[in-house]
Amino acid sequence: MTSASAAPARPGWIGRNAARVEDDVLLRGGARFLDDIVLPDALEATFVRSPIAHGLIRSMNLDAARALPGVHAVLAFTDLRAVLTQDDIPLALPAGGLRFDVNPTCLVIHEACYVGEPVAMVIASSRRIAEDAAALVELDLEPLPAVVDPVEGLEPGAPKARLSCPDNLVAKTKVDYGDVEGAFAGAAQVVARAFRLNKGGGHPMEPRGVVARYDEIADQLTVWNSTQMPHRAKAMLVETLGLAEHQVRVTTPDVGGGFGTKAVFHPEELAVPAAAMLLKRPIKWVEDRFESFTASIGEREQVWTVEAAFDADGRIRGIRGTLRYDHGAATPYGIALPFNAATNLIGPYALPAYRMDIDLCMTNKTPAAPTRGAGRPQGTFVMERLMDAMAQRIGLPRDEIRRRNMIQPGQMPFTIPVKQRDGSMMVYDSGDYPECQRRALEIAGWDDFPARQKQAREQGRYIGLGLTNYVEATGRGPFESVSISIGPSGRIVVSSGATAQGQGVKTMLAQVVADVLGVAPESIHVVVGDTSATPAGLGAYASRQAVTAGNAAYRAATLVAEKAKTAAAELLEASVDDLVVNDGRVEVNGVPGHGKSLTQIARALAGTPGFALPGNLPPGLSASNDFMTSGLSYTNGCHLAEVEVDPDTGGVKILRYVVVHDCGRMINPMMVEGQILGGVVHGVGMTLFEWMRYDADGQPLTVTFADYLLPTSDVVPRIEIHHLESPTPLNPLGVKGAAESGTIGAPATIVSAIEDALRPLDVRITQVPVTPPQLRALIRQAQVAESAP
Repeated sequence: MTSASAAPARPGWIGRNAARVEDDVLLRGGARFLDDIVLPDALEATFVRSPIAHGLIRSMNLDAARALPGVHAVLAFTDLRAVLTQDDIPLALPAGGLRFDVNPTCLVIHEACYVGEPVAMVIASSRRIAEDAAALVELDLEPLPAVVDPVEGLEPGAPKARLSCPDNLVAKTKVDYGDVEGAFAGAAQVVARAFRLNKGGGHPMEPRGVVARYDEIADQLTVWNSTQMPHRAKAMLVETLGLAEHQVRVTTPDVGGGFGTKAVFHPEELAVPAAAMLLKRPIKWVEDRFESFTASIGEREQVWTVEAAFDADGRIRGIRGTLRYDHGAATPYGIALPFNAATNLIGPYALPAYRMDIDLCMTNKTPAAPTRGAGRPQGTFVMERLMDAMAQRIGLPRDEIRRRNMIQPGQMPFTIPVKQRDGSMMVYDSGDYPECQRRALEIAGWDDFPARQKQAREQGRYIGLGLTNYVEATGRGPFESVSISIGPSGRIVVSSGATAQGQGVKTMLAQVVADVLGVAPESIHVVVGDTSATPAGLGAYASRQAVTAGNAAYRAATLVAEKAKTAAAELLEASVDDLVVNDGRVEVNGVPGHGKSLTQIARALAGTPGFALPGNLPPGLSASNDFMTSGLSYTNGCHLAEVEVDPDTGGVKILRYVVVHDCGRMINPMMVEGQILGGVVHGVGMTLFEWMRYDADGQPLTVTFADYLLPTSDVVPRIEIHHLESPTPLNPLGVKGAAESGTIGAPATIVSAIEDALRPLDVRITQVPVTPPQLRALIRQAQVAESAP
């Protein structure tokens, strides 16, 4: 990994490759993950889960399980209902296109709707005993027809995925602007394609988990949850358990990855706290890896049918089509993911007219919610494949057709007539898309590649070079909170509603605050993901925390610095205008040593009985800020991949991968590169390996990492990362998000490279992941067609 064109370091801490403040504890083995939490007198839980994709509970005999020594309780929904205010978990998000909401329940009441849905809960003195008892539960289910395919599920006469729903069309929406019919009527060329992108998951290294303890004396529920959104989890518990906000604390311990899987509130996150309240005992549940496949949310399955109209010179006139989306068995995320896909299709291109009809199909699979990229890789894939197809049709180089259609930097901010889910218009705020592509092509040796490709083909080798451009909407609001306090001890404490999953959130906040206060980041104590430390917050999703929490930290730190200067002016009998904050001190500018430390100022503002505070300021050296976003900031990038295809086996080897990325001003370039690198690897998995398969009855077929393959070190190439910086005008720091960008560009890039390698055979790839058997079959078909008379 390189960053040859990384921006030079600036004075202060923003823009520097500072060491992560989290790493000392992690590397020394001092981290505390969910399963490391051991409470006195705690019990352990496991779940009895539906073994079929769709069925009605005829009967459930819990007697044998309850009789097993060491078992404290075996609970069905009717048992937990005693402490619940309602049957369902109110996850539904506002969405105009939803025809009906389908909220999950913490345990199945009557109708099981996917394999792995929790039906009963076993609580015992150990996980081993709980597992043994779960095996003794006698569950009789009446099988019902399962809906597995999002296209077939919308056909007339299709069985219902849920009997309580009128049909499987849970939502219908569209993106529609411009004169689409006129664009096609006047087109010189029209390209039509169909694509299927299959279901996958986030699969963080640490699975999900919950520990809950109810304190009868304090009448308080404390929940440790390996979640990306603790404040959202708290809101769900307050509403469903009938408690007040002050009675519920949700805190995240160290979290070993999220990738969207831990953003959504799952049934177990209510069942465990409810059981802890019912039994008056602490309870722990940690997901096993089999449950990760069968019970955690997944995403990505989309079926597209699209047409693109172009002028004779390769300029795009319009796109139209349909998108069928597999929504799974519930609606925890509204219409956000297919809408992300449909809008991200537009990419960095000037698209005059566009209509995409979006149908969301209820199926008997795990509910669909974000997996890294959250729909955007699919939309980017479709547009970039259309660009390649049209380039081949009219004989233009692939880079040139993209260049001709790009939005120019002088057109920024660029408004697209699409209304987003918050009611605002879609506006690209900043970026230089042509320069991003130009630089990526230069680094990857685009102009020299045809000669190398020709030489390789003469040697019987099939190598190809793929290209993709993309944008990503980042910094989704509406807000994030940060509070900063400096007590008489002098310790700087930063608390935020932001949440860490290993991406360096504490370092990011510490660097921003350190930059303003002139201290070292490691001297700052950061608390994130704890609802008792920050009353409001939203957490980790949508590549947002550097934008929202970062700017909240900047503004709160600025307020602290200004208050410190005002107090110091009184203590030093100096003018505020003559004071500067540096190295943890407020000093008279140009007079080193003449000043007060932040510790001294904090002590003065803590107050002395009977004496006035300096300058009659409010007590305490602290400040808070809720940063409200004024719009989404758009990151962009260009990816190139060089691959070699073995036509005999269908194997694909990635030889080189180049990324040029623009996320505005970078707080810590090293951490940005870590995010991009991880995202690309996730995208490699989505493209070549990761496929959550089901049979016709909805039974999952890939429930171990022997069947569901992840990219490993032997298949991931050296990833070269380079940067542009186009600061956004939408926030004081000029930052944009970066966490999902690597994933967004990878599938289209790798498939473009594979098709380029196999261009002599005219192989067309319409489905991902691209597995060796599938690719070998396409190659065989092409070879047969080529040899036909």
